[in-house]
Amino acid sequence: MALITPFTRELAVDYEALKKLLDFVLEGKVDYLVVNGTTAESATTTFAEKTGILEFCKQHINGRVPLMYGVGGNNTLHVTETIAATDFEGIDAILSVSPAYNKPSQQGIYQHFLHIAETSPVPVMLYNVPSRTGSNMTAETTLKLALHENIIGIKEASGNLEQCLFIAKHKPKDFMLISGDDMMAVPMMSFGAVGAISVLANAYPEKFSSMTRHALNGNFEAAAELLLSFVDVNPLLYEEGNPVGVKVLLERFGVCTASVRLPLVEASAGLRDKIDKLI
Repeated sequence: MALITPFTRELAVDYEALKKLLDFVLEGKVDYLVVNGTTAESATTTFAEKTGILEFCKQHINGRVPLMYGVGGNNTLHVTETIAATDFEGIDAILSVSPAYNKPSQQGIYQHFLHIAETSPVPVMLYNVPSRTGSNMTAETTLKLALHENIIGIKEASGNLEQCLFIAKHKPKDFMLISGDDMMAVPMMSFGAVGAISVLANAYPEKFSSMTRHALNGNFEAAAELLLSFVDVNPLLYEEGNPVGVKVLLERFGVCTASVRLPLVEASAGLRDKIDKLI
């Protein structure tokens, strides 16, 4: 799951709330944690804050579940320098997003990830999310990268099922296809995806984990029932930007405040009212 970063009302990293969140999701039996992903507001945390959050999570998790660390960007040199400056003890893999804003060619995306894979001392999980990056990493590019021994899978959030199907059909057997869209997790697992990196699981760890396990065990009737229970709440998580909505849920559940950093702003009264009516 993609862990949020709790903030105090003064917008400092809230480590007390982070401990509470880690306990909440681990009790909900999530399988692994992604720290410093998009949902963690990584665009607005400093390198020192990222390092502090990472070290706190390492110590509190204490090996109970695997830990994936978000290291990406649109400056390949800076990404590789960040990797070189990171202490990878206790980190099982990195999640690296396709470059945003530059809109590179497929060859540029390919070379970007090759440099990262050659630099990283731990396995690399690719992340394709065209709605945020402004460019799509094609199935062909993904499959070329899948041949690299240090690239273990892809978080696919293109929303293009045909593209995901093509990857599932032609990928190496041990290359992991993972859903980057909570509402596509069950459909994708029906044709070979092995899980999801979820936003919903911050607020509903046990229910989302149960849905995933049902799907992976081929019990799609039970998985679909749980998936349908998320249909009304899921759009509200993104209505005013991620993680604005899920932080409202977590505030209602007594885990952390709903505070976010600019340019995101806290949920409007209208969005809070919609979420309150659902829960």
